[in-house]
Amino acid sequence: MTTTVACIALGSNLDLPEGDSAWILREAVRRVHAAQAVRVTAASSIHRTAPVGGPTGQREYLNAVMVVETSLAPRVLLDLLLAIESGLGRVRDAAVRNGPRTLDLDLVLFGDAVIDEPGLHVPHPRLEERSFVLRPLLEVQPLAINPRTGRALASALRSCSPEAVSVCGNLGVPP
Repeated sequence: MTTTVACIALGSNLDLPEGDSAWILREAVRRVHAAQAVRVTAASSIHRTAPVGGPTGQREYLNAVMVVETSLAPRVLLDLLLAIESGLGRVRDAAVRNGPRTLDLDLVLFGDAVIDEPGLHVPHPRLEERSFVLRPLLEVQPLAINPRTGRALASALRSCSPEAVSVCGNLGVPP
């Protein structure tokens, strides 16, 4: 069975009764790892960052990236990620773009695939603009390339506007 290495960005700035944003990110990794045909192979540190866009007054976000090996097709993997978001309290409000959320899981890279389908764009269209994704991604995939542009993502990070980022924990890989 052929497997593909995919990178998934995680973000959270709302808590649940079961746990805070760090717990939510770790629980998302656990649920992805427990899914059939998916294995988490690496996970970045957890980064605390200011919100980008969206309504004013939001809490800071916790962001991270996990690397998975999967035999799932990209759309099936995305559907799994959306189900995990929903299971961890994510409510999508079309009227509020970049609003607060319990969990955001973005499929940012899927091997060297370039995919443009309704609701599925890989690599993530704003990947090279988001240092809150690039920093943790480069921790776990330091030589990553954007397959759409052929640009090294380390170079893209140097072009991003600087943001205050602090490492505030480890995501961890399930056993």
